[in-house]
Amino acid sequence: MGKKVVIVGGVAGGATALARLRRLDEDLEIVLFERGEYISFANCGLPYYIGNVIENRESLLVQTPEGIMERFNASIRIKSEVIKILREEKKVLVRDLETKEEYEESYDYLILSTGSTPLRPPIPGIDSPNIFSLWNIPDTDAIKSFIEKEKPKLAVVVGGGFIGLEMAENLYELGIKVSIVEMLDQVMAPLDYEMAQIVHEHLTNVGVDLRLKDGVKRFDYKDGVITVTLQSGKTIDADMVILSIGIRPNSELAREAGLAVNERGGIIVDKYLKTSDDYIYAIGDVIEVEDFVNKNKTMVPLAGPANKQGRIVANNILGAKEEYRGTQGTSIVKVFDLTVANTGTNEKTLNRLGKVYNKDYFIALIHTNSNAGYYPGALPMTIKLIYDKEGKILGSQIVGYKGVDKRIDVIATAIRFGAKVSDLKELELAYAPPYSSAKDPVNMIGFVAENQLTGKVDIATWKDLENIDENTVILDVMEDEERKLGHIKNSIHIPLGQLRASLDELDKSKNYIVYCAVGLRGYIASRIMKQRGFKVKNLAGGFTTYKTMFCQRDEENCIGLKEGPMIFSDTGVQRI
Repeated sequence: MGKKVVIVGGVAGGATALARLRRLDEDLEIVLFERGEYISFANCGLPYYIGNVIENRESLLVQTPEGIMERFNASIRIKSEVIKILREEKKVLVRDLETKEEYEESYDYLILSTGSTPLRPPIPGIDSPNIFSLWNIPDTDAIKSFIEKEKPKLAVVVGGGFIGLEMAENLYELGIKVSIVEMLDQVMAPLDYEMAQIVHEHLTNVGVDLRLKDGVKRFDYKDGVITVTLQSGKTIDADMVILSIGIRPNSELAREAGLAVNERGGIIVDKYLKTSDDYIYAIGDVIEVEDFVNKNKTMVPLAGPANKQGRIVANNILGAKEEYRGTQGTSIVKVFDLTVANTGTNEKTLNRLGKVYNKDYFIALIHTNSNAGYYPGALPMTIKLIYDKEGKILGSQIVGYKGVDKRIDVIATAIRFGAKVSDLKELELAYAPPYSSAKDPVNMIGFVAENQLTGKVDIATWKDLENIDENTVILDVMEDEERKLGHIKNSIHIPLGQLRASLDELDKSKNYIVYCAVGLRGYIASRIMKQRGFKVKNLAGGFTTYKTMFCQRDEENCIGLKEGPMIFSDTGVQRI
C-alpha cells in the first residue's frame, strides 16, 4: 500500500506540493483540506480585479477543486477545517464547515501550508461597516460589490505595503480619492528611506493624500461615512477603508500540537523544511526561514518562495534530501506608472544587525536611463547597490518607470550565485537602443561600486549633508542654466569645464563634497581634484537624490527650485 500525504491549505505552497507529489508518484494517496472554497487562486492579482484591470473573475482561479481532482487524482475537501493534529496517532481532526461534522483522517506525512491572516489590531471601531481587508476571493468579492453598489468617492488605505499601494492605485483608477495612512516614516518597508522618498514624491504628484508617521487612533461610523481619527488628532472622512496593516502566521494548529514555533508564531523548520516532528513539514507564510544574505532567521511571506518550498517538500517526502537554501526577499510592485523592486538585504537591516556603513558595507547609487537616451521613450531609474568590503553583493533596490524588472532579476541572480560587484561590470547583457545602453545600468552600478572599493572615488551620501561642519565645502559642478533651476543652499559653483583652471582658488585644507545632476560629472570632478591632492567626496546620486531627500521637506534647502517635478540628468533638465 502506498504512502498517504495530507496537506492542510492550498494556494501557492500546498497546491504546488500536491502537483509535485503526484507527478513523482502515481500510487501516493493525497488528501488536501482547505477551510475556504478556493484551492488555487492568484492572490497577487486581487487588487487588479477590483480595479478592473483584470476583467474576468474566473481568471483569478488558477485551478478549481474539480480540475485538480481530475488532473492529479487527489482528494480535495473544501470548506473543511483541520482543527487538531493528533501527532501520536498520526491523524488530524477535521470539521466539515457545512455539516459541522467532525472526523479523523490518518496520514503518513503531513504538510502544513496554513498561510497567514491580515492583522486587525484592537483599534476602536475597527469592526464598523465599510472597513475591509484584502486577502482572498471572498474579501475581493465583498470589496468589488461594495464599490459597484455604493459608488464610494473617498477611501482610506491603512498601511503602505505591497497590498496597500496596489489597492491605492486601483481605487484611484476607479475615480476614488485615496488617502494612505502609514505609521512608519515611509511606505514599502523593504526599501531604504532615500529610495522610498522617490515613491512618496510620485504618490504625491499623482494626487494621493499621503500621511506618514501617523497611525490610526479610532474609526467612527455614521450614516455611511467613516471618520478616521489619527494619532496626531487629525481626521479623514472616508466612504470605505482598506486595512493593510500586516499579517500574522496561521500557526495555531502547530502550536497546539506542540511543534516548535518562534516568538512571532512562525513554525520552525530545518533545512529540509521539516518541523520538530519527523512526519510533519511546513511551507509558505507560516514558517520561519533563513535570510539568504545575512543568515539570520526571518519570515518572508512571498508566493515565489512558497512555491519552491512546496516542490522541495514533495521531493523530500519521497526520499530526496533537498535543502531550502534561504529566502532573499526579491519582490516588485507597480505603484501607478512607477515600478519598485528590491532583492537581498537593505541598509536598515544591516544597521539593526550592528553593521556600520563605510566599515562593514558600502553603497553605490546611480540615476540612469532605462535605455539609450537618444532613443525615444527613455525614462529614469534609480539603482541602489549594497555590498561588503570584499565586494560581495548584499542587496539592491531599484525604482523607475520601465526596465526595472529585468535589472532587479539580474542582480537577484548575481546575489544567489555569490557574485561580486566586479562581476556586474563584466556581465554581457542584451543591448539595442529601445531596451538598454551599450553599458547597461547593471554594468554601470558595477563600475561605480568597484571605483569606490578600489579607492578611485570616495562617496558622500545624503546623510552626510545633514550635519555639515565649517571645514566642509559643497561644490556644484553643474552648468549655469542647471544651477538656476535648483541647487544646494550654501554651495559654491564652478562648472566642470572650468574646474581645472580654478583649482588654485580652492583651499586644500578643506573637505569637499562635489555634486552634479546625477553623479557622473561629480565623479569626473572628484577624480580631477583627488589627483591634485584635494580631500574630496562625490555625492551619491547628485542633486537628484538631494532634491528628493531635502526639497520635499523644505524648498529653502534647494535654492532656485521651480515648481513642478523635474528630471535632472547629465544631458540636461526635463520637466515631467
